Amino acid sequence: MSNYVYGIIRASHSSLPQDLEGIGDPPRPVRVLRQGELAAIVSEAPEKLRPKRRDLLAHQRVLDAAGADDVVLPMRFGSTSPDDDTVTTVLAERAEHLLERLRTLDGKAEYNLKANHNEEGVLRLVMGENDEIRSLAEANRKAGGGSHEQKVRMGEMVADAVHAREATDAELLQQALAPAAEAVSVGPQSTGWLANLSFLVDRGSAEQFLAAVEELRQEHPHLELRVHGPLPPYSFVDTPSSQEAEGATAEAFGAAAARPTDG
Repeated sequence: MSNYVYGIIRASHSSLPQDLEGIGDPPRPVRVLRQGELAAIVSEAPEKLRPKRRDLLAHQRVLDAAGADDVVLPMRFGSTSPDDDTVTTVLAERAEHLLERLRTLDGKAEYNLKANHNEEGVLRLVMGENDEIRSLAEANRKAGGGSHEQKVRMGEMVADAVHAREATDAELLQQALAPAAEAVSVGPQSTGWLANLSFLVDRGSAEQFLAAVEELRQEHPHLELRVHGPLPPYSFVDTPSSQEAEGATAEAFGAAAARPTDG
């Protein structure tokens, strides 16, 4: 039976919670495979693995438990290995690199920030900043609402201004919070978010980072900010890539770290 690989830890890692359950239906028991100074968190892999919400959450739950008191290198969802020997072989072959990543990320956690606009707030903001939009809005008001063409023009100008403000605010958030973090990773864009940023934060500085987020929230009420953390360092893991491994080894260790699922 093949293994499902959740993440990599030090062999000296403090014990995982007893009876920790992983993916699958019924959930598979989680165990640790040790090789030298390293270890991999694994469980039995289901025959047909699909990215169902239940399994995505189980994957994240195991990594959260592993990263609660010590550092863990998270694997992406779906990383499997045909057997125990393949896992321990990869740990032995990549020991120097993996130990270096563990040292680099020790004592740090990821905080993911997603931001969008409060619609009413951003409209007030762009109206206040743009003389041309204000002038056209006033002219339309005096004309009883304006012609169809004027209304269309007004809508286009507002949409362009809001779009430009999205880029400005994304840059503002990154520059304002970067000094409170060790590193920043820009996540993929998605509908509904003007910014998707992950920050690597020293656990001892977490309160300062969260205070900086709250300060931004107060200073810019047109922004809606959503923070997830502390998380394992999903966005800051350099795991073995498919170019550096072949066959089962590449399957065992994914090309990129997984990202947290949205609740």
